[in-house]
Amino acid sequence: MRERKEAMNINLSLIESQYPFELLNEKELKELLEDSSYEEYSTNEFIIHEDQKQSDVHVLIHGIADSIMHRANGKQHSIRYFYPGDLIGLMVLLTSETMRFSVRCLEPVQTLKINRSRFMKIMDNNPRFSQLVLDMLSDLTKSLYDEVKYKESDNESENETDLFKERTMHYMEKPTFIRSSKSIAEAAALLQKEEVEGLIVSDNNKNFEGMITYHEVVKAFMNGESYAAISKYMKDENYSVNEQEFIFDALSYLKHHPATIIPVMHKDQVAGILRQSSFIQIDQSIYFDLTYRISNAKTVEELKSLSPVNNKRFQNFIRSLIEDQMFAYHIAELITNYNDRIHKQVIQLVEDEMVDLGYGAPPISYCFLIMGSAGRKEQMFSTDQDNGIILADYETSTQKEKIETYFARFTKRINDILDECGFPYCTGGIMAKEKKWRQQESAWKESVDEWLQKLDAEEIRDFTIFMDFRPVFGDYSLAYDLKKYVTRKVKSSLGLHQLLMKDTIRFRVPMQPLGRITGTGKKRLLDLKKAATMQIVNAVRIYSMKYGIETNNTIDRLKLLTEENHFHPRDAENAKLALHRLMLFRLELNLRQLEDQRPLSNLVPMNSFNKQERRSLKEALNVAKRLQQVLELSYNRNRVM
Repeated sequence: MRERKEAMNINLSLIESQYPFELLNEKELKELLEDSSYEEYSTNEFIIHEDQKQSDVHVLIHGIADSIMHRANGKQHSIRYFYPGDLIGLMVLLTSETMRFSVRCLEPVQTLKINRSRFMKIMDNNPRFSQLVLDMLSDLTKSLYDEVKYKESDNESENETDLFKERTMHYMEKPTFIRSSKSIAEAAALLQKEEVEGLIVSDNNKNFEGMITYHEVVKAFMNGESYAAISKYMKDENYSVNEQEFIFDALSYLKHHPATIIPVMHKDQVAGILRQSSFIQIDQSIYFDLTYRISNAKTVEELKSLSPVNNKRFQNFIRSLIEDQMFAYHIAELITNYNDRIHKQVIQLVEDEMVDLGYGAPPISYCFLIMGSAGRKEQMFSTDQDNGIILADYETSTQKEKIETYFARFTKRINDILDECGFPYCTGGIMAKEKKWRQQESAWKESVDEWLQKLDAEEIRDFTIFMDFRPVFGDYSLAYDLKKYVTRKVKSSLGLHQLLMKDTIRFRVPMQPLGRITGTGKKRLLDLKKAATMQIVNAVRIYSMKYGIETNNTIDRLKLLTEENHFHPRDAENAKLALHRLMLFRLELNLRQLEDQRPLSNLVPMNSFNKQERRSLKEALNVAKRLQQVLELSYNRNRVM
């Protein structure tokens, strides 16, 4: 148990001169400290965690702590530091349950924990003390507001593909104009007749002079001015978009302002309007609906029904993107983003479950990692679990055994639920519930060093999957620090490059010298992943390792390699096209398997390709084979490419 000392043995002078306790008399101080105690925390332990239902107030006596906001996308952001003398727990004490934040120790910390009820009672009885506490809370709230305001762009939508980036002109509707001299009553009648949320105010039915919505109409009626001129109540400034702009920003605006309209401009004239109903027919509305349901799912059964392998609406949505000739690697990125949302919600549900079962909130910071194709954002429907977890260092913590037991239980539950949701257990055991893939940050770095020194052919597959890790939930800084460490280490490890090359050519591209594609077995099956796609992915990864490129996604790696003149633009485009074609074949194969209720795999019979598909496949395999040959020749000459 954490060592404690009764607070009544504490000299009152320790805090009586501290702000805001200096406003309390000796009787109030004694009453405040009656049930209090000293608490000691190790580095990375939480003083307060977002999942706690209630929290006491802590006076920080020694050490420094960090206030963290937990965002809906799974990331954590530091809001402020707490120093000796600061009060910890005010936000939980006085704000709603929707405020999700934690306080983590940056070094060994000692606090004086004060009973919540006693603190509130003192506030009720001492107005001056209460006002100072509320002022402190106001400052904290402003910090939180600034965090939300200035990091609002740091959300999932920035990481989505170009799926929603279509032009506004394709979705705008005809505007309804009204003259500024017309009355509020006439505006109300026109709004009702046209069944629109707002009217464009213009005296020539072209130029934007203002806008009037139900909100302004109701305000005028409440003021008894139903026959006042529209010009008195109209908004003469409004958010607008150009007809050639992408619709994504408009969608984001309407998400938070559902009862309004957006003028669409052609130069200085109103060409149309956008409103919520403008997007009812858009196929992507399915994606908005499904991702919203994931983020609000409260049970495993809900998430299970929304997983790609179980949800027909999502499968039909992917079919529509294929029909629209979207690049397959962009579709794969979108599928991965969708799966990311499921992972985040699973982890959040497990955190809540751990609290409900009496195990409490996570005792230290952690970062849940996804690896392999998920880490590269190149997932298909056919995928299993490749994940791990980084734990903040806790070696010196007095709660070491408790922490290890907690996360062993925590990660097993996550892996179990993911399996239920259509992400099968990794047959190779690369999962966070396994101790090898659940380590402290320092232990991860030691493992990397050991891998690089002793890595053999048997472990190279695991390391290849690990190389593409990416954070999906928790303290992302843990993953970023480890990523930099790994990138630096592998860049100079020629032995690792050699092993990776050997692993890559272990699966030969099935192309004969005269261009004949060979299959295995009586059905002449082709493994679209191992014998084709992975040859391109692995080759690009090795190039990226050599030049210290940290990004995971193959397309992004190709872009950076080209920009830094390590890859010829034509070769990069050929690799991208080949990757698109191979991924497209895999997507179409998986969709057929799902429709026929067959097990998912990457094996396709050669006789299932028509003439055009066979030509396309051959061109893609030629690119993969060339990359494979370049790797082999380079290393056989005892040099790196």
